[in-house]
Amino acid sequence: MKNKAVLLDRDGVINQSIVKNGKPYPPATMEEFQFTTGVQETLAILKKANYILIVFTNQPDVARKTQTQQQVETFHQHIQSVLPIDKIYTCFHDNTDQCECRKPKPGMLYQAQQEWDIDFSQSYVVGDRWRDIDAGNAVGCRTIWIDYGYDEALHSPPDFTVKAVSEISKIICTEI
Repeated sequence: MKNKAVLLDRDGVINQSIVKNGKPYPPATMEEFQFTTGVQETLAILKKANYILIVFTNQPDVARKTQTQQQVETFHQHIQSVLPIDKIYTCFHDNTDQCECRKPKPGMLYQAQQEWDIDFSQSYVVGDRWRDIDAGNAVGCRTIWIDYGYDEALHSPPDFTVKAVSEISKIICTEI
């Protein structure tokens, strides 16, 4: 039997984004890093409901040389030491690299599917940006968009829209 999963974006879902002029950015330092309100409780509920919890994240600041891969990995080690995340998939490329892993392309999702035997039709993608929702829609996952009111539009509609991470488990566990 295939597994069900919740595939989560990192910045804005797992940790708070740094918002400047209506646009979200990742934290640059551990001092800036803060978990989103309710993420620990929400992921505990999803784990108890037998979902595999995967983070998939674009981190183009590595390609842009404004952050090192080790800095990103330090954030990920911290995340995995606190939250019940099964694995974190990271794209370190920028748009110009034309890779298959950079969202909105679904390369990281396909990688997770192969490694964890995930049934996309029983799984969810959770994100706060259009790239997350497009990637989830591309593979047939149900999508949950966390609308923080950023200054950017969605390209494809999500299945659900929420205002906070804490609302995710209510949707997913109600659908079971």
